[in-house]
Amino acid sequence: MRVAMGRSLCHNQNMSIEKQVAIITGAGRGIGRTTALRLARAGAQVVLFSRTRSHLDETAAEIISCGGHVLAMAGDVAREEDVQELFQQVRQTYRHVDILVNCAGIVAVRPFVEMDAATWDQVIGVNLRGTFLCCREAFRIMTVQKQGVIINLSSLSGVKGVEKFPGLSAYNVSKSGVAGLTEILAVEGKPYNIRVCAVSPGAVSTEMLRQAAPHLKADMTPEDLADILFFLADDSGKMFNGSNIELFTNA
Repeated sequence: MRVAMGRSLCHNQNMSIEKQVAIITGAGRGIGRTTALRLARAGAQVVLFSRTRSHLDETAAEIISCGGHVLAMAGDVAREEDVQELFQQVRQTYRHVDILVNCAGIVAVRPFVEMDAATWDQVIGVNLRGTFLCCREAFRIMTVQKQGVIINLSSLSGVKGVEKFPGLSAYNVSKSGVAGLTEILAVEGKPYNIRVCAVSPGAVSTEMLRQAAPHLKADMTPEDLADILFFLADDSGKMFNGSNIELFTNA
């Protein structure tokens, strides 16, 4: 765990998100890291969660250097104990949670005939179970405070009718599950003023894309996607609830 406040201010003010507490999973690198930096620049109090301590420290150091407020915790979204500890610490530190962005994800490329149960469980565990665990803990806080925003990262891989690539059965199923979970949580969250939506990007220039589909050339960057996630987290995206926003690129 790490809590720190930088001394200088180099973020862009945004009154609707300033000082709000935002938890970002998978915040050590890729889309999660870029999203955490984007929210911190707008003045959010950012909570970083990822498995790799060194990646977390690098992200936290950049936020602190710009005067941002950050709490960083290492853990696995697929482990119930880790997720409960995360939210317990956030509650003790800040007393509330305003935004949750579920960016943690993994991919395994394996022909289905060679798919072993351990690999299947690992992908489903991080991508779907991890999203469920984080959403559940956020709901337990947000229903009491009667407000909150949850954004789940799905994928075009989980959208019906979009081209699929061999070897990604576990990933596709996990992302379909995230989209379905988002839809029902928007229904259950509405009476408590909890807004839940998903974003399903296509090819984004990340290490995960290079691992899963190295033949694809993405023209969407993590920064591009972070801007979209920021829009949804901010009051500007208040009309999106239960939406699964599909983002097609020119890959």
